[in-house]
Amino acid sequence: MEKFYAYMDRMKFIKRWQLMRSVREENIMEHSHSVAVLTHALCAIENGIFGGSVDSAKAVFYALYHEVSEVMTGDLPTPVKYFNDSIHGEYEKLELLAVDKIAGTLPEEMRGEIYPYLQADKKSAEYRLVKAADKLSAYIKCLEELRSGNNEFVHAEKTICAALREMHLRSVDYFFEHFVPAFSLTLDELEGL
Repeated sequence: MEKFYAYMDRMKFIKRWQLMRSVREENIMEHSHSVAVLTHALCAIENGIFGGSVDSAKAVFYALYHEVSEVMTGDLPTPVKYFNDSIHGEYEKLELLAVDKIAGTLPEEMRGEIYPYLQADKKSAEYRLVKAADKLSAYIKCLEELRSGNNEFVHAEKTICAALREMHLRSVDYFFEHFVPAFSLTLDELEGL
């Protein structure tokens, strides 16, 4: 019996933003989809608008699986994860062990196709765009919560926006200028009614 995809399906049970009151809960399955779509957008901007050469498929697969370890570890809140270097280092080791255990549930013949995307090359341009898309997804979540009147996300929105700007990625800057404003529109406004 192969268990890999049953583990993947459990992503829908792992909640994000656990330390904050949310108007709408978010799980890591929907977050991973959001990050994959945003990663693809950043790749399209980088390659199409700026003439870059990032591997969009690789980046999207990195994004799709970027939270896979959390099926076993849960989503450790950012303030806890980055409280100090010791905690962060130990948590990274735990994430690696979880990924290896989950990858071990794949048939041997499939591991070579999937495992490389479970352990992203953290020095690659593709991974850098995934990290940006991850923050961008969190930023969009903040905008959603703020639009719903939830001031719990005021500080997070400012912090994440600053972190995105500090990445100095032209694709992120372009996304902010051209796409982010639409996230404040209602459905009627999106449809031009």
